[in-house]
Amino acid sequence: MVTSFDVTDPASAPDTGSASAEKSRETPGPPGPDPGTGGGPELPPIVPRRHVGRLLAAAAALLAFLAVLSSVIRNDAFQWDVVLRYFTTSAVLDGLLLTLWLTAAVMVLGFVLGTTLAVMRLSANPVLRTLSWGYVWIFRSTPLLVQLLFWFNIGALYPTLGLGIPYGPQLVTIETVNLLGPVLTAVIGLTLHEAAYAAEVVRGGILSVESGQTEAAQALGLSRGRTLRRIVIPQAMRSIVPTAGNMLIGTLKGTSIVSVLAVHDLLYSAQLIYNQTYQVIPLLMVATLWYVTVTTVLSAGQYYVERYYARGTSRALPPTPPQRLRIHLAAMRARLHTLAAPDAVTASKGDR
Repeated sequence: MVTSFDVTDPASAPDTGSASAEKSRETPGPPGPDPGTGGGPELPPIVPRRHVGRLLAAAAALLAFLAVLSSVIRNDAFQWDVVLRYFTTSAVLDGLLLTLWLTAAVMVLGFVLGTTLAVMRLSANPVLRTLSWGYVWIFRSTPLLVQLLFWFNIGALYPTLGLGIPYGPQLVTIETVNLLGPVLTAVIGLTLHEAAYAAEVVRGGILSVESGQTEAAQALGLSRGRTLRRIVIPQAMRSIVPTAGNMLIGTLKGTSIVSVLAVHDLLYSAQLIYNQTYQVIPLLMVATLWYVTVTTVLSAGQYYVERYYARGTSRALPPTPPQRLRIHLAAMRARLHTLAAPDAVTASKGDR
């Protein structure tokens, strides 16, 4: 038998809503939260994965480091009392100041000349490109010690330097021996050597900037020089700074080679002292500790300079070491507070 309903009469339609509601009341659903506990069912705790191999490797490395450190500290041959006595003497500090001055002068002059060479290398003029390439080729192919000795003996090739009319009388004449002393020779040799490497560093940084930046600047009508100064170089610094920082630290340590020219740098000052006292190892440790100290300061400065030029590369910069230390301390305080909270609750229940 077929039952027909009038779709226009609401009363004749079956009550599907009440039927579904009745069915939902009869069908049991998932168990809800226990009102007595005030929360849902307890979930198993999430346990992080244990990296056993990583922990064993870290423990082995730490034990090896402690063994080496203990052997260095407890070895009487280092004569740490002598190291402390000569660490801040005037002769050592004077040599340190000369080393720092020589490093700063060579880095500034080397990068000024190197930037000029990099721009010449990227120029459309074939003569400038060839001259820049030839300079870099010559000074990167010659050892630094050979260059320093060559400039120190430049008087054998050019005894005098003069300024005057070509193929005519000389107006001013200076003897090369009196002009180029040991310190000036060291500055010239190190600067010319540094400029060859700085040119490649700057050129690589400039090439790392997308060509669309230069095209946009040209579309705005900016000149080539202004585009290089205001757009290309600031973006290239992100690639230049890490390598330049390594070059700075390398130059600081490389200045010790000028001791062959009798320049009173840090290493030569230590050598003068142990030639008189015959305490070679302690004086070498004095120079080593000063090099390590200055290198650590320069490395920290390099970190913050890199962070400054990396501002536009990510939404949020990673925290600095002091910030990470504060985060870890705050996490430790929160953990200690969490561990102490159940004890406080138990004590309050016992009082009641």
